[in-house]
Amino acid sequence: MSTIKAERRQGLFANRFVQTILLSNLLLQIGIWVRNFAVLMYVTEKTNEDPVAVSLILVAEFAPIFIFSFIGGVFADRWRPKRTMIWCDMLSAVSVFVVLLTMVLEAWQAVYFATFVSAILSQFSQPSALRMFKTHVPPEQLQQAMAFFQSMVAIFMVAGPSLGVYAYNTYGIEISIAIMGVAFLLSAAVLFRLPEIPEQPVEQASDQVQPGQTQARGRLRGELAEGFSYVWRSPVLKVLALSFALAGLSVGIAQTLSIFVVTENLNKPKEFLQFMLMINGIAMLVGGGVIAAAAKKIPPQRMLAAGMLVSALCITGTGFSTSVPLTLTLQFFSGLAFPAIQIAISTMVIQWSDDSIVGRVNGVMSPMFVGMMVIMMSAAGLMKREIPLVTIYTISGTLMLLGSISLLPLFKHKPPVKEEASAAAVLSPH
Repeated sequence: MSTIKAERRQGLFANRFVQTILLSNLLLQIGIWVRNFAVLMYVTEKTNEDPVAVSLILVAEFAPIFIFSFIGGVFADRWRPKRTMIWCDMLSAVSVFVVLLTMVLEAWQAVYFATFVSAILSQFSQPSALRMFKTHVPPEQLQQAMAFFQSMVAIFMVAGPSLGVYAYNTYGIEISIAIMGVAFLLSAAVLFRLPEIPEQPVEQASDQVQPGQTQARGRLRGELAEGFSYVWRSPVLKVLALSFALAGLSVGIAQTLSIFVVTENLNKPKEFLQFMLMINGIAMLVGGGVIAAAAKKIPPQRMLAAGMLVSALCITGTGFSTSVPLTLTLQFFSGLAFPAIQIAISTMVIQWSDDSIVGRVNGVMSPMFVGMMVIMMSAAGLMKREIPLVTIYTISGTLMLLGSISLLPLFKHKPPVKEEASAAAVLSPH
């Protein structure tokens, strides 16, 4: 464990893992946002704005979260995380170049394949990254590290759409796809700098989880069950899953119907939505920086409850507001609060999960949010036909408020302290 001791003695940005993962994420964000918007514009243009064809892009992005999140978490716990992350980026690049070849043959529908494969591989790469965070970032620096990681995502939420549109308008879809592939390859190259995890093989840790079930060892179904069982038995993770699901329900409504806030409440053309998103993205960047500075002083469960409370008030207020300045102000405060939610949830998943099961816990938690969000995205249009916009946004805000209230019992809990000598300790939820 000398690596971890050395990392404790140095500052956050002197940590080789933090340097590497941030640079890799920078390259991945370039590839992802060029993919998202270049493909979106290409499909929209190619199909004459066919809504079904456009919606299939979202299906290609979100479906893997339902199908592969649990499985990806299992294999992230089984495999070496460094090797997994490198292979995922390399395979993403290969899939992109295969699509580029098919497009030369005028099979344009292959762009869906690139999006789908990349989204699948991220379900294996992301939980592996969480395992690396838990091992190579000291507990007292973990929330600050997640804050900087989230800040980079916020930067690209502001700049990413423009980057993707610029790449497509300037170079076309072929060069845009090539940029994606090169970005993924460079990320894979950077990840070779990652240190290895000095721990026992996951199979041994998994044996310690349920020693009586010898026949279930190594089986996918058994390891999936361990992830769900671990979350269910943990008083912290179980409540966090409930809160995460309520947040997904709320966000699914608010995101889908934001265009009607612009056209009905504010009486503005639909293009005005980009200004709301820009204000929200800038606030996310600011919020990420503020949280990075204050991360060590605020327990993550309190940060999460506060972020969800502010979001609940902003969502409800947005539904009632008919004033442009007020709506933009609410969007700004909502953007400030969003990094607190994302950073706190990631921090809590890492802190309250044993090293050998972090991937599976992430595989259980992620679909809680995304699944509920997609359900409400599907239902929001039907709700809009029957229910006034103000009422819908009030429902959305109430769901977020309930998520905040559900966290109150967690205020008394403190993250478990992992002793460096007990790397092979028996798995048990905290």
